[in-house]
Amino acid sequence: MILPHRPRRNRKHPAIRAMVREHHVGPEHFIYPLFIHEGAGDVPIGAMPGCSRLSPAGLLREVEAARAVGVHSFALFPAVPEAQKTSDGREAHNRDGLVPRTLRALKDRWPDVVLVTDVALDPYNSDGHDGIVAPDGRILNDETVAVLCKQAVTQARAGADIVAPSDMMDGRVGAIRLALDAEGFSEVSILAYTAKYASAFYGPFREALDSAPKSGDKKTYQMDPANRREALREARLDAAEGADMLMVKPAGPYLDIIRDLRDASDLPIAAYQVSGEYAMLKAASERGWLDEKRAVLESLLGIRRAGADFILTYYAKQAAQWLAGG
Repeated sequence: MILPHRPRRNRKHPAIRAMVREHHVGPEHFIYPLFIHEGAGDVPIGAMPGCSRLSPAGLLREVEAARAVGVHSFALFPAVPEAQKTSDGREAHNRDGLVPRTLRALKDRWPDVVLVTDVALDPYNSDGHDGIVAPDGRILNDETVAVLCKQAVTQARAGADIVAPSDMMDGRVGAIRLALDAEGFSEVSILAYTAKYASAFYGPFREALDSAPKSGDKKTYQMDPANRREALREARLDAAEGADMLMVKPAGPYLDIIRDLRDASDLPIAAYQVSGEYAMLKAASERGWLDEKRAVLESLLGIRRAGADFILTYYAKQAAQWLAGG
């Protein structure tokens, strides 16, 4: 056959494939989400094999191991005892609470570590919602935003480098930016959960933190999975309010949304490979249905190819180990 174009010529040798490769994934692209609790020991999470609620000592071990393979950014998610949960979520801005104490401990040990904190009330709310619940079941937007501002400032004061509001309340990015700046934390970044969908893929996470809603659901504030254009509206609003970075959550089922935000915005785009995505990969791999290493690295590369600058993934440490091994 006489063919003027043979794309396979660019695939014939490993060095040529590496030379023309369009995207790559490395530990510098990962934020490692970690679950923390007050207990003395680590507690394995049944639905997320390999993940645990980490004690203070366990957290230090896990961060040290991740840093050894090139992961230097971490997101903290607290499991709060029921006794500390209230309808107004006031434990969220307790200066001596679990998250502020953990931030200080990590910064004392590793001043150069990048720490990301979750800004939302669901770990602290006795109703299990991201916001304050009215007697009639409505999630109160403005009253919630006022508490989120206190929470973000408390986290910044304890050493957070990036605060990440995941609550999906209207106007919270602008309000948090003003609150941080007013307290002298103008260098603390905001990673906005811009397009956080009301997804079925969050189930294992809610087991990990025991933070499922006691009644109702989150569909009045998290986005409808059917909607695409709405994500662009949220992105414009978050950018206008002062967000430094925008996030899509979940990642795998929403690659089109990642691409839409990448094309529409010049801000860095994050994607969260959520607990359900992790659990599916783990379960299939444990049954021998998938090659775990290849499947995980391909999934992360796909998220990067869609347009994500960085990825929150529970596979961060393990993926970095695989990449270090070639």
